Amino acid sequence: MIETFQRSLPNGTTLSCRAAGQPGRPLMVFLHGFPEAAFIWDELLEYFSDPAHGGYRCVAPNLRGFEKSSSPTDVAAYKAHLLIQDIQQLAATESADGTMAALVAHDWGGAFGWGYANAFPQQVGRLVIINSPHPGTFTRELRNSPAQQQASAYMNFLARPDAEALLAADDFKRMWPFFLLMKAGPDGFGWLTEEVKQKYREVWSAGLTGACNLYRVTPMKPPLPGQTIDGIPVLPRERLVVEVPTFVFWALDDAALLPGLLEGLEDYVPKLELKKVPNATHWIVHEQPQLVAREIEGFLQRTP
Repeated sequence: MIETFQRSLPNGTTLSCRAAGQPGRPLMVFLHGFPEAAFIWDELLEYFSDPAHGGYRCVAPNLRGFEKSSSPTDVAAYKAHLLIQDIQQLAATESADGTMAALVAHDWGGAFGWGYANAFPQQVGRLVIINSPHPGTFTRELRNSPAQQQASAYMNFLARPDAEALLAADDFKRMWPFFLLMKAGPDGFGWLTEEVKQKYREVWSAGLTGACNLYRVTPMKPPLPGQTIDGIPVLPRERLVVEVPTFVFWALDDAALLPGLLEGLEDYVPKLELKKVPNATHWIVHEQPQLVAREIEGFLQRTP
């Protein structure tokens, strides 16, 4: 049974949330990415809230700028540390000591998951990352790999001033290829049904500016023609190391995030478990939710 609620935070942000499980139980938080929303986690919320699978309190917020959560218009309001603060304050409303048993995150949610676990390791018991690049390897590949630069070129389109208007036009004609080009349609994995498309329409109709602002605010995107890689910052090592036990789930047919992003990951994440999944794409949570659930459960049950 999925519950929905609006949670007002001390920093003035309100997050629209989906949840399952008994309040007060060990907390699992799930973070979505672009162009999605909290509803993508429903199957996992119900799975992990079941006493047979841990009986967790499972909460999936819609990130700042998505669905019915607060969507400030200022681009600077989407800097990573502010979204991390949102999640930290949300966790404090659900957990007596502000800690999470596990943080599960995909895509942009993973960017904030990596940052959260680096900045506040004592508040995250376990970290699960699903196809979201670590900032250290992402920076390296954006600076040095022409293939990853090309695969990430869409980020510059999404940062354009007119991006949300272009994306919303003609029943979101430019949005569906994010899924369909990675086998989401009936001739592929088949998960993008009319029912699911309608859920996306409802989310996107609430506005796309917040989502696009994530791409506008980040300096970590490939250089435009005439630009150099010098605009991509190289973060100090202390901002990159994650000491939390971490499980990285990587679908190998992700057209946007290439396997080179995994090289050297263990240098930043000493307590790393990595599972590479062939014949799966960026949308593996939709394609194989049972596999994702089983692998996460196994990781949570293993002793650190």
